[in-house]
Amino acid sequence: MTRKKAAINLYHMILKGINIVLADDDIDDCVFFKKALEEILESSHLTIVNDGEKLMKYLNENTDNLPLVLFLDINMPRKNGIECLAEIRQNKKFKGISVVMFSTTNSGDTINLLFRSGAHVYIHKPSDFAQLKQVIHHAIPLAAENTFSKNPLKYILNASNTDRPIDWYSQA
Repeated sequence: MTRKKAAINLYHMILKGINIVLADDDIDDCVFFKKALEEILESSHLTIVNDGEKLMKYLNENTDNLPLVLFLDINMPRKNGIECLAEIRQNKKFKGISVVMFSTTNSGDTINLLFRSGAHVYIHKPSDFAQLKQVIHHAIPLAAENTFSKNPLKYILNASNTDRPIDWYSQA
């Protein structure tokens, strides 16, 4: 079975009741994300936190119901996404969380740092709603696939490359 077919099968298996967390301080981005997710996955459960400290508190208080996928903005107050990612990867309780970094930066150095620090997918925040839906739709199965993979790949998603995500290792 190809990676793409496996990802699609996994995606359909987890459609019902998937637990997702979005950590982003931009209220408008959170509203658009929630609306996009509702259109993609009707029965998902989304929790939104608006800064890194609240994210870490939420994860530590909900270890019995951790998200399958965490969408994590880089630039947040109190504790940024890079600091949260490092803390998440240092805690064995959070090993099963697939982390999708979500930001406006296109810096190769930053993206490389994120992948070396344990992110599974990097999304450059799109500028319109249709593109947002497209990248979320593609990011969820890619991230979830990595939860169950012995050799997880890293992906970069822009709205323009969701049909063919960039495999980070081949780009490094």
